[in-house]
Amino acid sequence: MSTTTVAELKAALGVGSLYSDATIQEVCDAADDVLLPFLWKNENYNIAHSNTTTEGTLYFEEVVTGTYYVGQSVVITKNGSPFNGTKTLTGVGENSITFAVTGTPTASEYHPCVPFGIVSGVTQNTYATIPAVREASLMICVSIWTARQTNSGNGMMPDGSIGNMYSMSSQLVARVRGLIAPYLAPNSMVG
Repeated sequence: MSTTTVAELKAALGVGSLYSDATIQEVCDAADDVLLPFLWKNENYNIAHSNTTTEGTLYFEEVVTGTYYVGQSVVITKNGSPFNGTKTLTGVGENSITFAVTGTPTASEYHPCVPFGIVSGVTQNTYATIPAVREASLMICVSIWTARQTNSGNGMMPDGSIGNMYSMSSQLVARVRGLIAPYLAPNSMVG
């Protein structure tokens, strides 16, 4: 589910049933793709993986012994088979975690995971319930919609002003940074 719903975006844009829900949903999903990576989440990115026929191992650049524990349930994504899914950890090393794999996978040696895989622990909250994040998402949705409807994102706006040619640049998130500041992940503020 997107942070901004189809109904909310249709109401904000005043488009009613002029556009299909699928078209509006694409904009809502795009806003999440832009916004959510900047927000604090209970996840780590694995850089590589390997497996035997019975267990899989994910490798990290950072020390994870204080992050994960044996018996913990995690959700693994973007690693492919046999790694993806909800797994219970059977081992935690300094830079790795181990868990049982299902099926009859072929053993594979250590190899990089490009792009990085994601390991998620229990989430304490959902950003879809935080008003400031919801408003930031809606503002990004409206900006994306406006850029889609104008010539190259910088045509004449309904109020007679000229659109900003940089509307889809890094300024997109910068415009809502004040709303999301309390929820920004430290690693999103580098650079």
